[in-house]
Amino acid sequence: MEIKVAEYSDFERIAVLHARSWQINYAGILEQEYLDNEVLDDRRLIWQARLTNPPFNQHILLIEEAGLLCGFICAFGNHDFEKGTNIESLHVDPDYKGRGLGSVLIKEMAQWLEKYFPEQGVYLEVAEQNQPAIDFYDHIGGERLAEKMWHAPGGSDLPEWIYSWKTPQALMQAVN
Repeated sequence: MEIKVAEYSDFERIAVLHARSWQINYAGILEQEYLDNEVLDDRRLIWQARLTNPPFNQHILLIEEAGLLCGFICAFGNHDFEKGTNIESLHVDPDYKGRGLGSVLIKEMAQWLEKYFPEQGVYLEVAEQNQPAIDFYDHIGGERLAEKMWHAPGGSDLPEWIYSWKTPQALMQAVN
């Protein structure tokens, strides 16, 4: 497995994996019409925009095997004054789940965050109905801070949990 920083040329692969991940993990959660007909185009626009002119605090890591994208993570350092850095996306190809790639990506991202945003907290948001993700974040020591509503693509309003870690170092230790 190889970890690399995403480049503009990766946006299509990231979008395809993101869309596939949502189609599988958010079936019955997000609107089916959106998942069937809009998610790929929507994710393409998001990732193309993010990689066209990335802000200084954005970091996207890919994990590959023989050139095949197996997963990715995206974070925005110092995104929120109170909560700190936001891990905005973490997706692993369904064919590679259960191999620890999510933990590898989180650990790699935590190392970057420790270098550039060491005093900031780290948080993420996860749909309340996404039980596999919730189980993972519980397993790596995430603290449930609050519940909020997510106005999701496709028009749904869904409850989601905010998970946090006090620092990137705390996140790194929890993953180890």
